[in-house]
Amino acid sequence: MKQQKKSGDATRDVLRFTFQHWREEPRYVVLIVVTMMVSTLADVFMPVFAGRLVDAISMGGNDRDAALHAALVAFAFMTGLGLLMIVMRHLAFYGIVELTLCVMGRVAQDAFARVQRFSTDWHANSFAGSTVRKITRGMWALDLMHDTLLLALLPSLTVLAGSMIVLGLRWPVMGVVIGVSALAYIVMTGFLATRYVAPAARLANAWDTRVGGTLADALSCNPVVKAFGAEIREDQRLTWVLRKWQSRTRRLWQRGTNSGTVQFIALLGIRAAIIGTAIWLWWDNRATPGDLAYVLTTYFVIHGYLRDVGMHINNLRRSVNDMEELVEIHRERVGVPDRPDAKPIRISRGEVAFDHVTFHYAGHDTPLYRDLSLTIRAGERVGLVGPSGSGKTTLVKLIQRLYDVTGGKILIDGQNIAQSEQASLRAQIAIVQQEPILFHRTLAENIAYGRPGASMAEIERAARLANAHDFIVNLPKGYSTLVGERGVKLSGGERQRVAIARAFLADAPILILDEATSALDSESEVLIQQAMERLMVGRTSIVIAHRLSTVRALDRILVFDKGRMVEEGDHLTLYRKGGLYRRLCDHQGLDLAKAPRSDVAAE
Repeated sequence: MKQQKKSGDATRDVLRFTFQHWREEPRYVVLIVVTMMVSTLADVFMPVFAGRLVDAISMGGNDRDAALHAALVAFAFMTGLGLLMIVMRHLAFYGIVELTLCVMGRVAQDAFARVQRFSTDWHANSFAGSTVRKITRGMWALDLMHDTLLLALLPSLTVLAGSMIVLGLRWPVMGVVIGVSALAYIVMTGFLATRYVAPAARLANAWDTRVGGTLADALSCNPVVKAFGAEIREDQRLTWVLRKWQSRTRRLWQRGTNSGTVQFIALLGIRAAIIGTAIWLWWDNRATPGDLAYVLTTYFVIHGYLRDVGMHINNLRRSVNDMEELVEIHRERVGVPDRPDAKPIRISRGEVAFDHVTFHYAGHDTPLYRDLSLTIRAGERVGLVGPSGSGKTTLVKLIQRLYDVTGGKILIDGQNIAQSEQASLRAQIAIVQQEPILFHRTLAENIAYGRPGASMAEIERAARLANAHDFIVNLPKGYSTLVGERGVKLSGGERQRVAIARAFLADAPILILDEATSALDSESEVLIQQAMERLMVGRTSIVIAHRLSTVRALDRILVFDKGRMVEEGDHLTLYRKGGLYRRLCDHQGLDLAKAPRSDVAAE
């Protein structure tokens, strides 16, 4: 019972979602509905004139001239109705092309925009390949949905209703037979599609998404697969997923076959009922041979539409199942939404203040931060150190407003970031991540990502400051070189320098540096530390430090432990204090008792 309710809810949600987008394109919807109904009514009246043609021919012996005239009139109407149907269908198909392209494009754009704005946690828990599959499968399901509702079910129901009325006006018993048969068939087909086939389709789609996620996961991590010689292991993993997918899809297709067979049996019964009623009317002298031809022609039209109704309802069910996950994406709450009255933030000095901030992650009862207050002065260079899980990374994520605080507020230059537009906030905060991510675009485009309108001279200047220009110009295509997915064509040090160049060009008043030198060779480390030192000049700089040697020259060091700021001060003060910072230094086996050098790059 619960599953049935779920299927009905899914159908309503998907249809509501579709109709909402139709309201954005009313002219095309009206054009399609009107032209398809006119075209279908031409199909309904075609058998009427076919019957008149047969009657005219069968009575030709009494007055051949009158019979010929009647036959030609019937023939003319049949031809005219045929031409009308062609013109109307052409206009309807023109409309459906425009409607479908508009809606598909808007739905894909909206889904992409929402996914981009989902929380960091959502992205961490989702396969990119699965998300892409959900969106593209849902897009193409819209195409099938439009064809099914507007070009298939609408004319089918029009023919059934029109034929029932036209025949019922002549023979009420025939109208009842057609009406009851058609209604029973449609209800039965809808029940099979939504209650018998749909649950299997939902499960098959879930495993189809899983296949996409497994493929994307293995392909995006191919260097790791190669490094461990794990190709066969990944083949086996995919084989297991494909077997599950095959099992669920086989069950779906078998249920579809069973449903089709039941529908054909029902159609056979409807055929017997309509033809039997027509023969009885003829035997009772209530129908002429032409009437019999009219009924038979109408039946063949009805039979074709009824047979197709079963297919259309199955297609509707399939499109609903394929769109479910896309609709769920549109219903998913945006991670951190802008407030309705949000305004652009203007950062000039770059002072950051945490004012009695409390924060805990969703699903966690215990806050990570409780009543945290601290101020980072404008232009100050501050290091964040502490054990893993102490809250260093969360601090900078809160500054970027990747999460909203649970209590208190974060101020930048006295402005509450919760009341500001996120795009304007993040545009004024440059970040160099520990593992920089590059787009599969040119080096110039990657460097200019923070300032898309930058000139080539500005891009090159930023690259020189980041010690990246020399290796870039030695590449075959220089700044026009494509870097590969996530920058895989470059070494780790090269990716870091490109990321630093990107931060230089952004020229933001606040800079966040996630320790980027721990996994690099000595030469790359020196080049990157030199570039980072240049980058921090004149900016409020926050450095997440994993290698404590990089924080010695900073103005202040904040030591975190389990979400609490337990120590703060410069390097020498903290080291001589003998607290957690001293223990972390000793754990790394570093001789940091000496005064810090003025140049971090000298370390």
